[in-house]
Amino acid sequence: MRDLNGHLYKEPFNQEIKQIVQEFATLLKPMIDTIDRFGLRARFLKKHKVAVARFYAALLCRKYNTELAEKIQTRLKRNRDKLFTFLDYDNVPWNNNNAEHAVKSFAALRKIIGGSTNERGIQDYVVLLSIFQTCIYRGIDFFDYLRSGERRIEDNDGERASNLRPR
Repeated sequence: MRDLNGHLYKEPFNQEIKQIVQEFATLLKPMIDTIDRFGLRARFLKKHKVAVARFYAALLCRKYNTELAEKIQTRLKRNRDKLFTFLDYDNVPWNNNNAEHAVKSFAALRKIIGGSTNERGIQDYVVLLSIFQTCIYRGIDFFDYLRSGERRIEDNDGERASNLRPR
């Protein structure tokens, strides 16, 4: 949905993209309502499979005139089996916010080091990233924790960081 909104923002007068975004939002809204009401339970979500089939039938029979609309159509077609996996299984999130959040830190690292790294460097980075995220979730200043010399975060009596946010 975020990518579709981004495309719509870039080309606000492209009627084909508007139509795809509107239809996708119309498809997704009742699913999110069901999730809000019953949680991520396949038993309640499977009823939306008919709407997904209708959405794809309409989407795939169209011939788009703009390159971006064709690109979106191809991408939706390619990810058809994965995009609505949450309808088939219990406790599968409908969005990928956790995955995107995790990947952001690695993308930032790649940008900082200007390219590739080795396996050992990634392992070290993952350990530091895990400690950093734990500190954020517990409201502990990361650098104070590192300077404290404590081996367990629970033992840290460092200053709480109310304004610390990951970048």
